[in-house]
Amino acid sequence: MPGPLAGIRVLDLTRVLAGPWAAQNLADLGAEVIKVERPNKGDDSRAFGPPWLKDAAGGDTTDSAYFACANRAKKSITVDLANPKGQAIIRELAARCDVLLENFKFGDLDRYGLGYAQLKTVNPALIYCSLTGFGHSGPWRERPGYDFMVQGMGGLMSITGERDDRPGGGPQKAGIPIADLITGMYASVAVCAALAHRAKSGKGQHLDLALFDSLVAVLANQGANYLATGEPPGRLGNDHPNIAPYQVFRTKDGSLILACGNDNLFRKFCEVAGCKSLPDDARFATNGKRVANRVELTRILSDIFLKKTTREWIEALEAAGVPSGPINDLKQVFEEPQAVARGLRMQIGNVSLVRSPMRFSETPIEHQAPPPLLGEHTDEVLRGLLGKSEGEVARLRSEGIV
Repeated sequence: MPGPLAGIRVLDLTRVLAGPWAAQNLADLGAEVIKVERPNKGDDSRAFGPPWLKDAAGGDTTDSAYFACANRAKKSITVDLANPKGQAIIRELAARCDVLLENFKFGDLDRYGLGYAQLKTVNPALIYCSLTGFGHSGPWRERPGYDFMVQGMGGLMSITGERDDRPGGGPQKAGIPIADLITGMYASVAVCAALAHRAKSGKGQHLDLALFDSLVAVLANQGANYLATGEPPGRLGNDHPNIAPYQVFRTKDGSLILACGNDNLFRKFCEVAGCKSLPDDARFATNGKRVANRVELTRILSDIFLKKTTREWIEALEAAGVPSGPINDLKQVFEEPQAVARGLRMQIGNVSLVRSPMRFSETPIEHQAPPPLLGEHTDEVLRGLLGKSEGEVARLRSEGIV
């Protein structure tokens, strides 16, 4: 069954992660995604290894696992955008596409004649989505932006990591390139919204997505806390700034996450933990009181948790309906019965990948195509979509244009 975006064609001029992540979401949803890469080299992330993907014989290929995480279900063509003949190919493709994604530095594609103002004359219905470090306006628009630096500049690292007065204290980046991924997710939503608008109006538009904007947007409750008080929140390690107990505790044989999101859950927890009097203690009777007296509450609960193993605690808390869980490594994640039941790990050809979390009852996502080889679909697209002859494609190839 076709996906919800079946019939939509996307021209993907992006590389590395934010843009490819957005394009992969659209591909998962059924869009035809044509990924444009540099001849011979391709997307920079193909070389971000080890680890490398394996071939049918189990040997290493020249493509990284990093590349595979964001490029399944796409068609790869190679085009030299710095060459006028390559630019002409992109204009031809843009005329036949619904969406164009790009993450070049501000102004670069304009110099190639491939900016939004230029391409909308070729295709007024084109949805042209730009993903940059800092957007297409403001004093930083020409600055390059990378995930790590944006995590710092956007405030995330100021609230991530242990407190300075604790062992290991200091700012930390997230364990994944969260600014890139969030920007890609926002771009996916923006493209779908623009497609809905175009369905009513017939008009395309320019979408301006920035890593910096996106990272600041997902500060969520921490951003709201600052705006409400004027006081920048600090790092709390694994403690929640607004809820207690909502943190990690050491157990007899490891660690456990306890998440008491309201007073009722705290009371249930105390019944399981054998400390029924705590909810009646004025210091801990409400969430606000528990947050204010977090240090003393943590001291009391830390001693209690050391009396049982992680599994014993989880079984007891699950039975009482109290949210809790272990801290899994990735091997344990994919072995969890829930991960197995939901098919979170999937195999496409020789490549193991993580399944899209989007589930549709009427238009289910079907993962069938692995990440493409570099230039795998160049002839198919140039001849099938643009109608070029075998001789024309051969000449373009001999000149290094494709």
